Formats: sequence, structure tokens, C-alpha cells
Amino acid sequence: MDIDSLWDYSDPEATALRFRELLPAAEASGDRSYHAQLLTQLARTQSLQRKFGEAHRLLDAARAIMDGPVAEIRYLLERGRTFNSAGEGDQAIPLFEEAYKKSVAHGEDFYAIDAAHMLGIVADQLYWNIKAMDLAEKTTDARARKWLGALYNNIGWSYHGQQDYASALTFFEKLLALRMDQQDERGALIARWSIGRTYRSLQRIDEALALQEELYVERQQAGLPPSGYVFEELAECLLLKDRAVEAKEYFRKAYEILSGDVWLVAEEEARIQRLRNLGE
Repeated sequence: MDIDSLWDYSDPEATALRFRELLPAAEASGDRSYHAQLLTQLARTQSLQRKFGEAHRLLDAARAIMDGPVAEIRYLLERGRTFNSAGEGDQAIPLFEEAYKKSVAHGEDFYAIDAAHMLGIVADQLYWNIKAMDLAEKTTDARARKWLGALYNNIGWSYHGQQDYASALTFFEKLLALRMDQQDERGALIARWSIGRTYRSLQRIDEALALQEELYVERQQAGLPPSGYVFEELAECLLLKDRAVEAKEYFRKAYEILSGDVWLVAEEEARIQRLRNLGE
């Protein structure tokens, strides 16, 4: 059974149920590498639900039986992710560094890119994300090349965070071209949202507003649920154009949706409070 094919990162609880169903057979198989890898991914479902104690318990169990480089690399990655998600990034860094070194040594490009991408989150963002991007662009491993979208996105936001909005826009445009080439409609919507957000940072407010309005209409036509992020951008653009009355309704709608995102609330409390205040 391909463990990774069972993942739904938007629903870690349901994914956990699928993984738990496999545990008896994994244990009975005697394949310690497969069993340990399954435990690491089950741990990740717990970490995504902020059940960090349970995640560490499962990782302890994986460490006790792991056999072979891939199981060890995946253990290191998930232990690091669990520490990082719990706000203990300093403990995560050496784990990601070791995972990167082991992946390179064993020719595991996919996991090397994963480790570098995580170091881009907890350490030097641009250095590690660009290192990961170079690996992804050069590898012959088709699965490893699938990292490019996430990396273009991360590099774009790294530049945005440094207020280098022109460079950010370049990478978001690369991301959009990639998603269109992949015929990934959902990914293309996200890339276009990021472009619109960067237009706002570049003070290209009319273009930003027009793009978010397009996304709002297209999501409706496609039968997709409303996006709190689109509502937020519509509100911010309208506010900048001195259309505060119209903006208020979008701030309210954005708050209603985004306040239900436990990760966003935990990481960006001030942003959520702003939506609430401006929507009242």
C-alpha cells in the first residue's frame, strides 16, 4: 500500500483513520521500514491537529522499530515538523539538517527537497528554499519535481516578507504558469490570489481589486465555497479606495470564515482581530 496516496492534508482526521486501519497489517507484515513510515505519517496527522503529545508518542514507537534510510529520514522529518508546529523551531532545525544530509547521501531527492523546504521555514528562508528549488528543477525524479509549486510559492512569500514585491511577483507568476501547465485549476486560483495580494503591496490597487473580483465570481461559477482570503483582499482593496462601507461587509465575511481556521488564529491573532474590528 502506498502510504502517501492516502493523504488528504486538508482533512488530517480522516487521513488518520485510514492510516490506523493499516496498522495491524503493517505490524503483522514484519516489514519494519513500512511499519515505521506508517507511524511517522500517522504522527503527522496528529501534529496537524495540534495533538503534539500523541504525535511524539507515535514517533517514539517509529524510532523503536525503524529500519533503513527512508524510515529514518521520514522519522527525522516528522519529529522536526512536530517540534516546529508546537513552536519549538530550535529543536526542529538539527532534525531537518540531519534529514537533508541523509537524503542527499542516499540519493533520496524527494526527501532532500522536503528537508530543505522545512529548513526554509525554520531557518534561512531564501537560502534553503532556493537550494530546494535548484534540486527540484534538476532532478530526474518526477515525484521530487512536484515540489516546485510549493517552492515557488514559498520563495514568493519570502520575498514578499522582505518587501521585495517585484521579486515576489516574479515567483508567483512562475507558480501560475506551472499550475496552468499542470492543469491544476485549484492551484491556479491560489497563484492568482497571491498575484493579486502582491499587486496590493505594489500599490497597484485597481489591478488587485479587479483580480480578486474575478476570483470571487469564478469561485461562485465553479460551485466552490466562498474564500475568506478573497473576501479579506476585496475588503482591504476597497478600504484603500475609500469605499469603507462596502469594505465592512467583506471584512465581516472574511472574519466569519477565517476565524474558524485554528492555525491562522494561532499564528496571526492580530490579523483575525483586525477583520473582526473592521467588520463590526
